Amino acid sequence: MPTRNKLYFASDFHLGTGSYESSRKREDRIVSWLDSIKADAAELFLMGDVFDFWFEYKTVVPKGYIRFLGKLAELTDAGVKLYMFKGNHDMWMFDYFKQELGATIISDDLKMERGGKKFFLHHGDGLGPGDGFYKVLKNFFRSGFCQWLFARVHPNLGVGIANYWSTHSRISNQKKDDPKPGEQEWLVTFCHEELKTNFYDYLVFGHRHLPLDIQLNADSRYINLGEWVNYSTYAEFDGTTLTLKSFEQPAN
Repeated sequence: MPTRNKLYFASDFHLGTGSYESSRKREDRIVSWLDSIKADAAELFLMGDVFDFWFEYKTVVPKGYIRFLGKLAELTDAGVKLYMFKGNHDMWMFDYFKQELGATIISDDLKMERGGKKFFLHHGDGLGPGDGFYKVLKNFFRSGFCQWLFARVHPNLGVGIANYWSTHSRISNQKKDDPKPGEQEWLVTFCHEELKTNFYDYLVFGHRHLPLDIQLNADSRYINLGEWVNYSTYAEFDGTTLTLKSFEQPAN
């Protein structure tokens, strides 16, 4: 039996964006990827915007994604440790995944050490210079008052509005050949500031929707996990090195 000794990182599945057919096709690809890692995965880090919209009412969650959630249950039942980060699209995760999957829910950053390597993990939203309006909006959306207020809205209306809004989101309209930034990347700026006071081998984010591997200095790298609408990229840590990879679904 293979040894469970690898860490896997992925972000920005945006399940639910686009048409039902395109989302289901993406879900199948994600499930195939999860199936491919189930034998050697020790820990799985899903780093935000797993869903294009998510809200946990007291007794209701958004319908769909049953194959994806079933595969996560299979992995966690087999002993894989699951971490789910709140992104800007699915920040309204509460305790559903903790109860059903034993997941650890990460609201902001996670700092950890594995295999002698130090990691800084965050979805990536609200970091770095600029974007002051979003930072204020994020604080409001995460407030107990806003969550209480939205919970008063009937799910048919609340989820309907959110799904309509998602058709205008950046991920829905992004092209795969969008230019990739270099040092002007705002998360690179954040990384350089963070490294002034703390050392990390790897600073790993999602949110930006571009798979990036940037050497920050002689010892530290910035990894952006990309997304699964256009790229299907993820990162694998084998105990020694973190590698950004692309998944190709096997032909049926």
